[in-house]
Amino acid sequence: MTISDNSSPGRLSRLLARSRMILPISFFVGGFVWDAITIGKKVAMSDMVIFALYLLVAALLMHQLAEPYSSVRRLGERLLNWQWLQNRVSGWPVQDWPYWILQFLFGSLLSALFILYFKSSSYGLAWVVTLVLGVLLVANEFMEGEYRRFSLCWSMFGLCSILWCNFAFPFVFGSVHAIWFYLSTLLGAMVTYVLYQRAPRHVGRIWPVWLIAGMLMLAYRADMIPPVPLVKQAVVIAYELEKTPEGYWMTVEKSPWWQFWRVDSDHFYLQPGQKLVCFSAVFAPQGLQTKLLHDWQKKIGEEWVSVSTPGFSLTGGRDSGYRGYTYKSNVTAGEWRVRIQTSTRQTIAVHAFTVSLGTELDLQHRARIRY
Repeated sequence: MTISDNSSPGRLSRLLARSRMILPISFFVGGFVWDAITIGKKVAMSDMVIFALYLLVAALLMHQLAEPYSSVRRLGERLLNWQWLQNRVSGWPVQDWPYWILQFLFGSLLSALFILYFKSSSYGLAWVVTLVLGVLLVANEFMEGEYRRFSLCWSMFGLCSILWCNFAFPFVFGSVHAIWFYLSTLLGAMVTYVLYQRAPRHVGRIWPVWLIAGMLMLAYRADMIPPVPLVKQAVVIAYELEKTPEGYWMTVEKSPWWQFWRVDSDHFYLQPGQKLVCFSAVFAPQGLQTKLLHDWQKKIGEEWVSVSTPGFSLTGGRDSGYRGYTYKSNVTAGEWRVRIQTSTRQTIAVHAFTVSLGTELDLQHRARIRY
Protein backbone atom coordinates (compact mmCIF):
# COMPACT_ATOMS: atom_id res chain seq x y z
CA MET A 1 0.00 0.00 0.00
CA THR A 2 1.33 3.45 -0.96
CA ILE A 3 0.68 6.27 1.44
CA SER A 4 0.07 9.57 -0.25
CA ASP A 5 1.97 12.61 1.06
CA ASN A 6 -0.53 15.10 -0.30
CA SER A 7 -2.19 15.79 3.03
CA SER A 8 -2.61 19.36 4.16
CA PRO A 9 -0.17 19.04 7.09
CA GLY A 10 2.48 17.63 4.73
CA ARG A 11 2.07 20.42 2.20
CA LEU A 12 2.14 23.04 4.97
CA SER A 13 5.28 21.50 6.43
CA ARG A 14 7.05 21.58 3.05
CA LEU A 15 5.90 25.17 2.50
CA LEU A 16 7.27 26.24 5.87
CA ALA A 17 10.56 24.46 5.20
CA ARG A 18 10.94 26.34 1.92
CA SER A 19 9.94 29.65 3.46
CA ARG A 20 12.61 29.19 6.12
CA MET A 21 15.20 29.57 3.38
CA ILE A 22 13.40 32.33 1.45
CA LEU A 23 12.13 34.55 4.28
CA PRO A 24 15.54 35.77 5.54
CA ILE A 25 16.51 36.91 2.04
CA SER A 26 13.09 38.51 1.51
CA PHE A 27 13.30 40.34 4.85
CA PHE A 28 16.84 41.49 4.07
CA VAL A 29 16.00 42.91 0.63
CA GLY A 30 12.62 44.32 1.67
CA GLY A 31 13.95 45.91 4.85
CA PHE A 32 16.93 47.46 3.10
CA VAL A 33 14.76 48.95 0.33
CA TRP A 34 12.25 50.25 2.89
CA ASP A 35 14.97 51.92 4.96
CA ALA A 36 16.54 53.45 1.87
CA ILE A 37 13.18 54.99 0.88
CA THR A 38 11.94 56.13 4.29
CA ILE A 39 15.17 57.49 5.76
CA GLY A 40 15.62 59.80 2.79
CA LYS A 41 18.56 62.14 2.26
CA LYS A 42 18.87 63.29 5.84
CA VAL A 43 18.56 62.07 9.41
CA ALA A 44 15.33 63.00 11.20
CA MET A 45 14.37 62.83 14.87
CA SER A 46 11.65 60.31 13.96
CA ASP A 47 14.39 57.95 12.74
CA MET A 48 16.13 58.25 16.10
CA VAL A 49 12.90 57.39 17.94
CA ILE A 50 12.27 54.30 15.80
CA PHE A 51 15.83 53.05 16.34
CA ALA A 52 15.45 53.60 20.09
CA LEU A 53 12.29 51.47 20.10
CA TYR A 54 14.14 48.68 18.26
CA LEU A 55 16.87 48.78 20.91
CA LEU A 56 14.31 48.75 23.73
CA VAL A 57 12.53 45.67 22.36
CA ALA A 58 15.88 43.92 21.85
CA ALA A 59 16.93 44.74 25.44
CA LEU A 60 13.67 43.38 26.89
CA LEU A 61 13.90 40.22 24.81
CA MET A 62 17.53 39.57 25.77
CA HIS A 63 16.67 40.10 29.45
CA GLN A 64 13.91 37.50 29.18
CA LEU A 65 16.08 35.00 27.32
CA ALA A 66 18.76 35.25 30.02
CA GLU A 67 16.22 33.94 32.56
CA PRO A 68 15.92 30.12 32.50
CA TYR A 69 12.18 30.09 33.15
CA SER A 70 11.16 33.34 31.56
CA SER A 71 7.74 34.00 30.08
CA VAL A 72 9.30 33.99 26.61
CA ARG A 73 10.67 30.48 27.06
CA ARG A 74 7.42 29.23 28.63
CA LEU A 75 5.47 30.54 25.65
CA GLY A 76 7.76 28.65 23.27
CA GLU A 77 7.36 25.44 25.29
CA ARG A 78 3.56 25.79 25.28
CA LEU A 79 3.55 26.22 21.53
CA LEU A 80 5.64 23.07 21.14
CA ASN A 81 3.19 21.13 23.32
CA TRP A 82 0.34 21.82 20.90
CA GLN A 83 -0.05 18.63 18.89
CA TRP A 84 -1.87 20.57 16.16
CA LEU A 85 1.13 22.86 15.74
CA GLN A 86 3.67 20.03 15.87
CA ASN A 87 1.88 18.20 13.05
CA ARG A 88 2.10 21.25 10.81
CA VAL A 89 5.53 22.74 11.50
CA SER A 90 7.80 19.69 11.50
CA GLY A 91 11.28 20.91 10.65
CA TRP A 92 10.38 24.45 11.83
CA PRO A 93 11.69 24.91 15.42
CA VAL A 94 9.13 27.17 17.06
CA GLN A 95 11.34 27.54 20.14
CA ASP A 96 13.74 29.63 18.07
CA TRP A 97 11.26 32.45 17.47
CA PRO A 98 12.81 34.85 20.07
CA TYR A 99 16.17 34.55 18.30
CA TRP A 100 14.53 35.23 14.93
CA ILE A 101 13.09 38.42 16.39
CA LEU A 102 16.52 39.45 17.70
CA GLN A 103 18.03 38.73 14.29
CA PHE A 104 15.32 40.85 12.66
CA LEU A 105 15.79 43.75 15.11
CA PHE A 106 19.58 43.85 14.77
CA GLY A 107 19.28 43.43 11.00
CA SER A 108 16.90 46.39 10.82
CA LEU A 109 19.22 48.53 12.95
CA LEU A 110 22.29 47.60 10.90
CA SER A 111 20.41 48.28 7.68
CA ALA A 112 19.37 51.76 8.81
CA LEU A 113 22.81 52.58 10.24
CA PHE A 114 24.50 51.38 7.05
CA ILE A 115 22.31 53.71 4.97
CA LEU A 116 22.91 56.64 7.31
CA TYR A 117 26.67 56.15 7.31
CA PHE A 118 26.62 55.55 3.55
CA LYS A 119 24.97 58.95 3.06
CA SER A 120 27.34 60.64 5.51
CA SER A 121 30.47 59.08 3.99
CA SER A 122 31.88 60.77 0.91
CA TYR A 123 35.63 60.23 1.12
CA GLY A 124 38.09 57.35 1.29
CA LEU A 125 38.68 56.67 4.98
CA ALA A 126 35.01 57.03 5.93
CA TRP A 127 34.10 54.21 3.57
CA VAL A 128 35.99 51.74 5.79
CA VAL A 129 33.45 51.96 8.64
CA THR A 130 30.59 51.94 6.14
CA LEU A 131 32.03 48.79 4.55
CA VAL A 132 32.29 47.09 7.95
CA LEU A 133 28.62 47.86 8.64
CA GLY A 134 27.72 46.47 5.21
CA VAL A 135 29.60 43.23 5.92
CA LEU A 136 27.87 42.88 9.30
CA LEU A 137 24.51 43.56 7.67
CA VAL A 138 24.98 40.70 5.19
CA ALA A 139 26.57 38.37 7.77
CA ASN A 140 23.61 38.90 10.11
CA GLU A 141 21.41 36.98 7.69
CA PHE A 142 23.53 33.86 8.20
CA MET A 143 24.00 34.04 11.98
CA GLU A 144 20.61 32.75 13.08
CA GLY A 145 22.07 29.92 15.17
CA GLU A 146 24.79 32.13 16.66
CA TYR A 147 22.27 34.27 18.55
CA ARG A 148 21.93 31.50 21.13
CA ARG A 149 25.44 32.49 22.16
CA PHE A 150 24.84 35.63 24.15
CA SER A 151 28.28 37.03 23.44
CA LEU A 152 27.09 37.86 19.92
CA CYS A 153 23.86 39.38 21.27
CA TRP A 154 25.74 41.69 23.65
CA SER A 155 28.22 42.68 20.93
CA MET A 156 25.50 43.51 18.41
CA PHE A 157 23.46 45.37 21.00
CA GLY A 158 26.52 47.31 22.14
CA LEU A 159 27.51 48.29 18.59
CA CYS A 160 23.99 49.45 17.69
CA SER A 161 23.62 51.32 21.00
CA ILE A 162 26.92 53.15 20.50
CA LEU A 163 26.14 54.14 16.91
CA TRP A 164 22.63 55.28 17.91
CA CYS A 165 24.11 57.47 20.66
CA ASN A 166 26.62 58.91 18.16
CA PHE A 167 23.68 60.13 16.05
CA ALA A 168 21.42 61.15 18.94
CA PHE A 169 23.85 63.37 20.86
CA PRO A 170 24.15 66.04 18.09
CA PHE A 171 20.34 66.27 18.04
CA VAL A 172 20.17 66.76 21.81
CA PHE A 173 23.13 69.11 22.27
CA GLY A 174 23.08 70.87 18.87
CA SER A 175 26.79 70.27 18.33
CA VAL A 176 29.12 67.92 16.48
CA HIS A 177 32.12 68.61 18.72
CA ALA A 178 34.42 65.62 19.17
CA ILE A 179 33.68 65.44 22.91
CA TRP A 180 30.10 64.40 22.20
CA PHE A 181 31.27 61.49 20.06
CA TYR A 182 33.53 60.15 22.81
CA LEU A 183 30.88 60.61 25.51
CA SER A 184 28.13 59.03 23.39
CA THR A 185 30.39 56.06 22.61
CA LEU A 186 31.08 55.50 26.31
CA LEU A 187 27.37 55.89 27.12
CA GLY A 188 26.34 53.26 24.56
CA ALA A 189 28.89 50.80 25.96
CA MET A 190 27.88 51.60 29.55
CA VAL A 191 24.17 51.02 28.83
CA THR A 192 25.02 47.59 27.42
CA TYR A 193 27.20 46.79 30.45
CA VAL A 194 24.42 47.79 32.89
CA LEU A 195 21.92 45.56 31.05
CA TYR A 196 24.42 42.72 31.23
CA GLN A 197 24.88 43.21 34.99
CA ARG A 198 21.13 43.34 35.61
CA ALA A 199 20.38 40.23 33.55
CA PRO A 200 19.11 37.22 35.58
CA ARG A 201 22.21 35.28 34.47
CA HIS A 202 25.56 36.58 33.23
CA VAL A 203 25.50 34.49 30.07
CA GLY A 204 27.93 35.39 27.31
CA ARG A 205 30.88 37.76 27.40
CA ILE A 206 30.65 41.53 27.70
CA TRP A 207 34.29 42.50 27.03
CA PRO A 208 33.85 42.64 23.20
CA VAL A 209 31.58 45.68 23.72
CA TRP A 210 34.43 47.62 25.32
CA LEU A 211 36.72 46.51 22.50
CA ILE A 212 34.20 47.82 19.94
CA ALA A 213 33.96 51.15 21.79
CA GLY A 214 37.75 51.51 21.87
CA MET A 215 38.10 50.70 18.17
CA LEU A 216 35.41 53.24 17.23
CA MET A 217 37.13 55.98 19.23
CA LEU A 218 40.45 55.17 17.55
CA ALA A 219 38.75 55.23 14.15
CA TYR A 220 37.21 58.61 14.94
CA ARG A 221 40.60 59.92 16.00
CA ALA A 222 41.99 58.75 12.65
CA ASP A 223 39.20 60.64 10.80
CA MET A 224 37.67 57.36 9.59
CA ILE A 225 34.20 58.19 10.96
CA PRO A 226 32.26 61.11 9.44
CA PRO A 227 30.83 63.74 11.81
CA VAL A 228 27.30 62.33 11.83
CA PRO A 229 24.57 63.46 11.37
CA LEU A 230 26.08 66.01 8.95
CA VAL A 231 25.46 64.91 5.35
CA LYS A 232 27.07 66.35 2.23
CA GLN A 233 24.45 67.48 -0.27
CA ALA A 234 26.68 69.13 -2.89
CA VAL A 235 30.23 70.36 -3.52
CA VAL A 236 30.97 72.44 -6.63
CA ILE A 237 34.21 74.08 -7.78
CA ALA A 238 33.50 77.03 -10.09
CA TYR A 239 35.09 80.01 -11.81
CA GLU A 240 32.51 82.49 -10.55
CA LEU A 241 29.56 82.55 -8.17
CA GLU A 242 26.60 84.91 -8.07
CA LYS A 243 23.98 84.93 -5.30
CA THR A 244 20.47 85.80 -6.54
CA PRO A 245 16.93 85.49 -5.13
CA GLU A 246 16.57 82.31 -7.21
CA GLY A 247 19.67 80.70 -5.71
CA TYR A 248 23.39 80.48 -6.38
CA TRP A 249 24.47 80.75 -10.03
CA MET A 250 27.91 79.32 -10.78
CA THR A 251 30.08 79.32 -13.88
CA VAL A 252 31.72 75.92 -14.29
CA GLU A 253 33.81 74.07 -16.82
CA LYS A 254 31.70 71.80 -19.03
CA SER A 255 32.26 68.09 -18.62
CA PRO A 256 33.39 66.02 -21.63
CA TRP A 257 30.63 64.63 -23.84
CA TRP A 258 31.20 61.08 -22.59
CA GLN A 259 30.52 62.11 -18.96
CA PHE A 260 26.80 62.36 -19.74
CA TRP A 261 25.80 61.95 -16.07
CA ARG A 262 27.23 65.32 -15.00
CA VAL A 263 27.37 68.93 -16.18
CA ASP A 264 30.59 70.26 -14.66
CA SER A 265 34.16 69.05 -15.02
CA ASP A 266 36.96 68.70 -12.45
CA HIS A 267 39.57 70.16 -14.81
CA PHE A 268 39.92 73.95 -14.88
CA TYR A 269 41.79 76.28 -17.23
CA LEU A 270 42.82 79.51 -15.52
CA GLN A 271 44.54 82.73 -16.40
CA PRO A 272 47.54 83.67 -14.20
CA GLY A 273 46.24 85.12 -10.93
CA GLN A 274 42.64 83.99 -11.55
CA LYS A 275 40.61 82.70 -8.57
CA LEU A 276 38.31 79.73 -8.00
CA VAL A 277 35.34 79.35 -5.68
CA CYS A 278 34.26 76.29 -3.68
CA PHE A 279 30.52 76.00 -2.98
CA SER A 280 29.22 73.42 -0.49
CA ALA A 281 25.81 72.44 0.83
CA VAL A 282 25.75 70.35 4.03
CA PHE A 283 22.64 69.09 5.82
CA ALA A 284 22.47 69.49 9.60
CA PRO A 285 19.47 68.84 11.90
CA GLN A 286 17.33 71.67 13.24
CA GLY A 287 19.04 73.45 16.13
CA LEU A 288 22.57 72.29 15.33
CA GLN A 289 25.18 75.00 14.89
CA THR A 290 28.84 74.61 14.05
CA LYS A 291 31.59 76.06 11.88
CA LEU A 292 32.65 74.58 8.56
CA LEU A 293 36.11 74.90 7.06
CA HIS A 294 37.18 74.70 3.42
CA ASP A 295 40.74 73.39 3.57
CA TRP A 296 42.26 74.21 0.15
CA GLN A 297 45.14 71.80 -0.44
CA LYS A 298 47.65 71.36 -3.26
CA LYS A 299 49.57 68.18 -4.01
CA ILE A 300 53.31 68.80 -3.77
CA GLY A 301 55.28 65.67 -4.53
CA GLU A 302 53.38 62.87 -2.79
CA GLU A 303 51.90 65.03 -0.02
CA TRP A 304 48.85 67.28 0.22
CA VAL A 305 49.78 70.67 1.66
CA SER A 306 47.20 73.11 3.08
CA VAL A 307 47.34 76.48 1.36
CA SER A 308 44.43 78.27 3.06
CA THR A 309 41.58 77.30 5.40
CA PRO A 310 38.73 79.83 5.27
CA GLY A 311 35.48 79.01 7.05
CA PHE A 312 31.91 80.05 7.80
CA SER A 313 29.17 79.26 10.34
CA LEU A 314 26.55 76.59 9.70
CA THR A 315 22.99 76.56 11.05
CA GLY A 316 20.97 73.35 10.68
CA GLY A 317 17.39 72.83 9.58
CA ARG A 318 17.46 73.44 5.82
CA ASP A 319 16.33 70.33 3.89
CA SER A 320 18.62 70.94 0.91
CA GLY A 321 21.57 71.74 3.15
CA TYR A 322 23.16 74.89 4.53
CA ARG A 323 24.97 76.63 1.68
CA GLY A 324 28.30 78.41 1.95
CA TYR A 325 31.31 79.22 -0.22
CA THR A 326 34.93 80.34 -0.07
CA TYR A 327 37.40 81.73 -2.63
CA LYS A 328 41.03 80.92 -3.43
CA SER A 329 43.08 83.46 -5.37
CA ASN A 330 46.28 82.90 -7.35
CA VAL A 331 45.57 79.22 -7.99
CA THR A 332 48.59 77.63 -9.64
CA ALA A 333 48.68 74.67 -12.00
CA GLY A 334 48.59 71.19 -10.54
CA GLU A 335 46.41 68.83 -8.50
CA TRP A 336 44.14 70.41 -5.91
CA ARG A 337 41.46 69.35 -3.47
CA VAL A 338 39.15 70.95 -0.92
CA ARG A 339 38.37 69.14 2.34
CA ILE A 340 35.07 70.25 3.89
CA GLN A 341 35.59 69.86 7.64
CA THR A 342 34.15 70.80 11.00
CA SER A 343 35.95 73.14 13.38
CA THR A 344 37.46 70.05 15.09
CA ARG A 345 38.82 68.94 11.68
CA GLN A 346 36.48 65.99 11.15
CA THR A 347 36.07 65.52 7.40
CA ILE A 348 32.62 65.69 5.79
CA ALA A 349 33.68 65.52 2.14
CA VAL A 350 36.70 65.79 -0.14
CA HIS A 351 36.53 67.23 -3.66
CA ALA A 352 39.57 66.88 -5.94
CA PHE A 353 40.23 68.80 -9.17
CA THR A 354 43.04 69.71 -11.56
CA VAL A 355 44.17 73.17 -12.69
CA SER A 356 45.97 74.05 -15.94
CA LEU A 357 47.16 77.53 -16.86
CA GLY A 358 46.10 78.83 -20.24
CA THR A 359 46.45 82.00 -22.29
CA GLU A 360 43.02 82.00 -23.94
CA LEU A 361 39.58 82.32 -22.37
CA ASP A 362 37.35 79.73 -24.07
CA LEU A 363 33.81 80.61 -22.97
CA GLN A 364 32.30 77.91 -25.20
CA HIS A 365 33.56 75.26 -22.80
CA ARG A 366 31.82 76.83 -19.82
CA ALA A 367 28.29 76.54 -18.46
CA ARG A 368 26.13 78.16 -15.78
CA ILE A 369 24.41 76.02 -13.19
CA ARG A 370 22.10 76.95 -10.31
CA TYR A 371 21.86 75.41 -6.90
